[in-house]
Amino acid sequence: MKFLLFSRRGQATTETVLLFPVFVIFILFIIKIFGILVLSQKMEIAAFYAARRYQLQSHTTSYLQRWDRRFLAKDIKKKVEDYLGFNNMGMRRFLSLRDLDLDFDTSGTWTRVVVTVNTRPPRIKFLCDYDKSQLCESDMKCLKGFEFLCETGGQLQVIKYVGPNERVLPYVRPEG
Repeated sequence: MKFLLFSRRGQATTETVLLFPVFVIFILFIIKIFGILVLSQKMEIAAFYAARRYQLQSHTTSYLQRWDRRFLAKDIKKKVEDYLGFNNMGMRRFLSLRDLDLDFDTSGTWTRVVVTVNTRPPRIKFLCDYDKSQLCESDMKCLKGFEFLCETGGQLQVIKYVGPNERVLPYVRPEG
């Protein structure tokens, strides 16, 4: 019985120790890519919310359009910021959020709602230590990716169009 317990050989620790940093690098990349995918999906939902709420609660008269700009647009922006994670420091750091711009363009027949999120560069230290010109050698995709990861960050934009507020007034009987 003793022979069976002590004769088994285990994995060499040097292989495990050498492979661990490789796994950590892959995990970091997967987490950052997953974060960008989560942010884009959350932006789609937030843009739909902003467009639909602006469609249902905005006004057509010039007097009340000032209320739309002062209160309604600011309240929608506050809700969108809260949903995307601007008020939560952990989520803000995970998604590398910088700032949010919410624009309502009512100049045409359709109201154009634009949600723009600017992100910080993720700054993965071991990638940003290298020189950009030596690393990419005039490859435009590589240069753009390096600038996103180490220098500028990125900008994600979602555009939604909604029609005019054409809600039907509730039917009221003439007799009261």
